[in-house]
This record gives sequence, C-alpha cells and structure tokens, in this order.
Amino acid sequence: MYLIAGLGNPTKEYDKTRHNVGFSVIDVLADRYRIDISEKKHKALCGRGVIEGQKVLLLKPQTFMNLSGESIRAAADYYKIEPEEMIVIYDDISLDPGQLRIRLKGSAGGHNGIKNIIANLGTQDFPRIKVGVGAKPPRMDLADYVLSRFGAGEQKLMEEAFGEAAEATVMMMTDGAERAMNHFNAKKKAE
Repeated sequence: MYLIAGLGNPTKEYDKTRHNVGFSVIDVLADRYRIDISEKKHKALCGRGVIEGQKVLLLKPQTFMNLSGESIRAAADYYKIEPEEMIVIYDDISLDPGQLRIRLKGSAGGHNGIKNIIANLGTQDFPRIKVGVGAKPPRMDLADYVLSRFGAGEQKLMEEAFGEAAEATVMMMTDGAERAMNHFNAKKKAE
C-alpha cells in the first residue's frame, strides 16, 4: 500500500492558499479515482482506494502544517508503510508557480511541514513532489505569502499543476520514481 499525503492546513480559512497545494492535489486524485477522503483517522482526513491497481491511502493531515509528521507517522505505523512507500506532496517557494520537482529524499529546505515529517519518521529518505508556488515578494512576510491565495492569473496554471502532480504521483507508483523524475522534472525546463 502507498501512503500519499498532501500537506496543508485544515479549516476553511486556509482553503486554496499556497500552503495548501498538497490538499488540492489529493482532491484531484480522490476525484479522478473516486476515493472518499472523509474518514477522520490518524489526525487526518483520509480514504483508502485503488489507483491503477495499487492500493493507496490518501491523507490530508489535520494537525496544521508544522505538525504534519504526527499524522503521517500515525498512519504509517498503523498500516506498516515504509518511508519509501510514501509520496508527500507540498508547496515550494523556490520553484516558479506550477513547476514540479520530484525527489526521492532530501532535507526540509526550510519547509516546516517536511521538517516535522523528517523528525517523526527519523529519516529524510521518502519520495516527494514539490509544487512551485513562486517566490515571496520583497518585504512581504513569508507566513503571509504562503497563506495567501493565488491571483487570477495564476489560478489556471495552478489547476494544471495539480493535475500534473496527480499524474506524477500515479507514474511514480506504476512506472517508478526515476521515470516520473525524468518526465516531470525536465518538462518545465523545456517550456
């Protein structure tokens, strides 16, 4: 079974913010594969289903971003899922809006949600998909920026990125992470 976790903050207040792109990608996967993610378990909203023959657990931690690892660890322990069988999807301010970057492991890079996952799992060796949300404007507080919503001009681009991140997730499970990295990491460079 794969654990696919999209990071974000619960409550309507944070819905559709830059920090919640992980939730948006989980919503796309849930919609495409008809997986109900309304079960409250493991400090998360979650749902079990099948994607292209693979059993999956879709997870939207409800712990707030900075404690995401508590939820992921609880689900991983319950289902006996190893870090390499996870895919964590989250926002990245060092990538242009809509750009994807797939990695098999790595540091938190200043992302508090990832920092907490690493602390809870005791490893940074877990696959992840970073979804670019753009760099913060000068003189704007980082927290204010990541908790802001996308402008009208960015919205269509981000909707496409959520779809691409969902496709990348599926490719990572079916064809392997290397193939997904070659396809999606190179894609935006070419454009």
